[in-house]
Amino acid sequence: MRTVLETKNINKYFKKPVLFHVLSDISFKVSPGEFVSIMGKSGCGKSTLLYILSTMDTDYEGDLYLNDKLITGSPRDELSQLRSAHIGFVFQFHYLLAEFSVLDNVMLPAKKLGRKSIQEIEHDAIEKLRMLDIEKLALKKASRISGGEKQRVSIARSLINDPLIIMGDEPTGNLDSYNSELVFEIFKKLSDEDGLSLLIVTHDKDFASKTNRIIEMEDGKIIN
Repeated sequence: MRTVLETKNINKYFKKPVLFHVLSDISFKVSPGEFVSIMGKSGCGKSTLLYILSTMDTDYEGDLYLNDKLITGSPRDELSQLRSAHIGFVFQFHYLLAEFSVLDNVMLPAKKLGRKSIQEIEHDAIEKLRMLDIEKLALKKASRISGGEKQRVSIARSLINDPLIIMGDEPTGNLDSYNSELVFEIFKKLSDEDGLSLLIVTHDKDFASKTNRIIEMEDGKIIN
């Protein structure tokens, strides 16, 4: 069966100020359409692992596969293209450009990838906003919308290149319970109806308990 993401025996060391083994023998798979959460106390290595999985950090031992293809050791420019084309990101902070419109913010990753015309990108961006029920915000400046709306815009942005997987780092960490639930429902729909894989680092037990599977970490190891 095809896997969207797979790690085999990932180890990570911090070299300074002293040698520290931060990730130890991390192996797991994410299947198409699977909604997986990663949990663990602060400092257990969750965000470090996500940084490796997102191809941003290449200084590790072991193998990382994306869509059944080994990508460990690939040149940086190739990883950058893979990241843009196949991985969507949603963070705790939305990182929207305040003075840009919502529509322009959503279009940015597709412009960077450069595979479609501006007209096609704009059409796709409006479709993503419509899907998240925020197309009415398209022409508003990002600085003029609420926190919950900003996070939905960042989800639309993460979807613009039709990725294989969405990776999230505490995407509900700054939201109230209503908006947290809304974000969860959006992710669940993307997984169930669109077959999108999701890998979400979270401290929110309620959120994690409703995902397909929880990967629990402690002291740089997977314990469950």
